[in-house]
Amino acid sequence: MTHDSPPDLLVLHAVRILGFADSAAIARRFQLDPTHVEEFLLDAEAHGWTSHTAFADATGWSLTERGRAQNECQLAAELAGTGRAEEVRRVHGEFLPLNAILLRACTDWQLRPSPGDRLAPNDHADSTWDDRVLDALAGVDQALHPLNEQLGDVLARFRGYDTRFTAALGRARAGDRAWVDRTDVDSCHRVWFQLHEDLIATLGMDRGT
Repeated sequence: MTHDSPPDLLVLHAVRILGFADSAAIARRFQLDPTHVEEFLLDAEAHGWTSHTAFADATGWSLTERGRAQNECQLAAELAGTGRAEEVRRVHGEFLPLNAILLRACTDWQLRPSPGDRLAPNDHADSTWDDRVLDALAGVDQALHPLNEQLGDVLARFRGYDTRFTAALGRARAGDRAWVDRTDVDSCHRVWFQLHEDLIATLGMDRGT
């Protein structure tokens, strides 16, 4: 039976996954009540779990080290309570080869080596090169759906990564290159990065390992 995470866990977890975001974006991430989210973020700030800062015209929330530790304790207890940690670990093992393909595809989307410059930027003039990258992402997309279904069967908060990735890839195939790797839209790379962060946070792992 799928486990539904409590709202307070989801708020802290959304801040971790998004990295830096305003209250509205945090509420949207897991379709939470914006009023509850704002109240909890203020309470979390009082506990030293979150920090509200401003950069130029952007303001938002981020996790402190104490907040990160609190979220990790919540996630560990939640996963243990499901009794299905091994299922999530198995999916993570299947995720890693796809992660390598995704990273290679994003690199190839950004760079198009030439004889005199192996780090030459991709000007997207070579449609064959770009189509090959999009085909690689399509393979990742196809493999992601069953994995995401398995994760969502354990923890409901994992649902939706696959449909978001498919939507981003569709926009990229329609000609909007931003939807491959931009960080200011819900691109393939952004969706994948968030899923990766969600997985390693849930399993108590460090991204560097």
